[in-house]
This record gives sequence, C-alpha cells and structure tokens, in this order.
Amino acid sequence: MNLNLKNKNALVCGSTTGIGKATAIALAKEGAIVTLVARNRDKLKEVLAELPNSENHSFIVADFSNPRDLQEQVIKFIEKTHGFHILINNTGGPRSGDILNASLEEFDNAFTQHLKCNHVLAQAVIPFMKEARFGRIVNIISTSVKEPIPGLGVSNTIRGAVGNWSKTLSIEVGAFGITVNNVLPGFTETDRLNEIIKNKANVEGTTEDDMAEMMKNHSPAKRFAKPEETANAIVFLVSEAAAYINGINLPVDGGRTKSL
Repeated sequence: MNLNLKNKNALVCGSTTGIGKATAIALAKEGAIVTLVARNRDKLKEVLAELPNSENHSFIVADFSNPRDLQEQVIKFIEKTHGFHILINNTGGPRSGDILNASLEEFDNAFTQHLKCNHVLAQAVIPFMKEARFGRIVNIISTSVKEPIPGLGVSNTIRGAVGNWSKTLSIEVGAFGITVNNVLPGFTETDRLNEIIKNKANVEGTTEDDMAEMMKNHSPAKRFAKPEETANAIVFLVSEAAAYINGINLPVDGGRTKSL
C-alpha cells in the first residue's frame, strides 16, 4: 500500500517524547515534511536531528497553556513558509486522581491545553486544507472516550469533550476532503504511563513492577504498546488510503476496551 505522504506538510504537537515523537518520525519516514511543536527548544532540536532528512523539517516552540499565543505562532509560520495538510493534536494528560478531589483549576487547565488548543490549531490550518482539498486531523486522546478509567477523573471528563468536538468538526469539514479522527491509545510505554503506574501503586500500596504487571494483564495482548505501534495507526489515518474514514474513535489498546 502506498501511503503517499511525500510533500505533505504535517504539524505534530507534543512531539518531543512518546507517541508524538514516534508519530513525527514515522511521518518523516513516509516522506512528509514535519513541523514539531512543543515548549522545550532543546528537546525539539534533539528530535529534529533524529528525523530522516532533518534539514527538510522544522519546529515551533509553544506552550499549550496559552492557546492564543500558540495559534498566533502557527499562523505566522504558515504565512512565512507553508500551510499544513496534516495536524496531529497531542498534549500530555492531566494529573491523575479521583474526580471528587479535583480542583476547578485542574479542569480549567485541562480544558485549555486539550480542547482549546486543538480548536485554535484547527482554525489555523483548515483554511489551507480547504484550498488544497486535502486535510487530515488526528487527535490523540485516550480509551477513556469509550470507557472512563478509574483514577483519571479530570482526564476522563476532558477527553470526552474533545471526542465530541472532533466528531462535530468532522461533519462540518468532510465535504472539503478533510477528515477528523481520534486515536485512542491504551497503556503505552511513555512517561505518562510511568506516572500513572507510580500513582496507582501508591494508592494500592503495592510495587510499581506489580502494578505494571497487573495493568498488562488487563489487555488481551498481555503487554503495553510501543509508541511506534500507535504512530503506525496515525500514519495510516492521515494517508490518502484512509480518505473515506472520518469521525471515528480508533482504540489502539491490544483489545483492552470492552465496548464496541
């Protein structure tokens, strides 16, 4: 199958680590011209150097706690260089914990970093996508869109909001050759998962190794995913081969999610 991403411009958020980084590398390998987005300039430079044909790619330094500044920087980049055919929305998850103990500030911060930032980025890139008659937006969310995960109260709430925002957007832009889909990672070997394991182990009074094994056993695959496995699903969804897949939630979780 020819994914045909040569000369497609991709904006990849949260691309200095985990699934975001793996996605940036996978897109570059398929010929896409990648622009990384994250807040740490040094880490961005390190990832940029790892991309195939690194001289063809670039990065934007931005903090997802300030959506307006993020949007302005991306618009300036577009005006000076090129628009984007592909947008990968990806931001680190909120702090874990029971929903009853969550503060209003935690909800506000998560809503800003996830839904608001996704929204302003979509507003920035969609005009070019409409002109090109080709656009792919993939939101990296969580399986909690389908089934809330215990101990992730704020995340469960905000991820659900992002899922509904995405579905609504997919209906509005489908006629322009633009698709909007969500990838729902299960337990994936990232810094975020390490944090969740540590917190769960503390709550349950067990070791991190035992907690990790317990979580692995929740999946029929009996293991955690590699970031590259999730990236492969994302790369397919942004390709021309997936042109008629729009408005879906795709779990990449080894079969852990029990709902259809």
